[in-house]
Amino acid sequence: MFPANFDYYRAGSLAEAVTLLQRHPGAKILAGGHSLVPAMKLRVSNPPALVDIGRIADLKSITVANGQLTVGALCTHAEIANSQAVKDNCGVLAQAAGQIGDQMIRTRGTIGGSLAHADPAADYPTVVRALGGVITVFGPSGMRTINADSFFVDLFTTALTDSEIITSITVAANGAGTSGHYYKIPHPASGYAVVGACAIVTKTDGVCSDVSVTVGGATANPIRCTGVESTLNGQAASEANISAAAAKVDESVNATMGDQYASTEYRAHLAAIAVKRALMAATA
Repeated sequence: MFPANFDYYRAGSLAEAVTLLQRHPGAKILAGGHSLVPAMKLRVSNPPALVDIGRIADLKSITVANGQLTVGALCTHAEIANSQAVKDNCGVLAQAAGQIGDQMIRTRGTIGGSLAHADPAADYPTVVRALGGVITVFGPSGMRTINADSFFVDLFTTALTDSEIITSITVAANGAGTSGHYYKIPHPASGYAVVGACAIVTKTDGVCSDVSVTVGGATANPIRCTGVESTLNGQAASEANISAAAAKVDESVNATMGDQYASTEYRAHLAAIAVKRALMAATA
């Protein structure tokens, strides 16, 4: 199919992009386009205008400073997966980026676009929430930051206003003994997560602390599994303890979605499996 008619604008700066969004109500930001363009071709989305921010160089950097890793919103999945700075300071983010779609999608799709789209089956929302990430956005009132816990509001809905643009994502760099793993059960055709789980664990003398676990794909937004976290915190990283913690998934993931890919019951079953495997890998 073909999209409805729309106007196209290329912004040379963030300020110009925000001005264009205000001038054209209902306009959408175009970055990599791998979520927006298919929706437009199916006429699920019919924006009157597109504001292309793809050439704003300020949004493409990856930096490490003061114990934090900051990734520009226009960094592609491939750039994140291959970045030595990301691998060294937040390996789970690089690992997740390398699992997204296929080579074409990884080459063009961006982290900012993925987070703004907030697809429940996307990988970044699950990982960024487990990492306690902070999302910086720019709008008519200037810069502001939004914690990942507050960013995802509902299905395909975020805390962004109509005239705000994601500029970067910041996460804490891995400390000594801290590691993470993202495990997903992908749909075989699209690569999207039927269910995915991200686990971040600090291990000291074999004992787990600062456990953070999220599940995505099963509900409208990624869910922190607080029961899993509290069960494993302070415990040895044994398979028995991890299994006991993973059994607590249903305390948090209790509004599971069902569709043509998986029933609610099957997704709940997969969530426990994904959490256990993510924890086993993160503590290995």
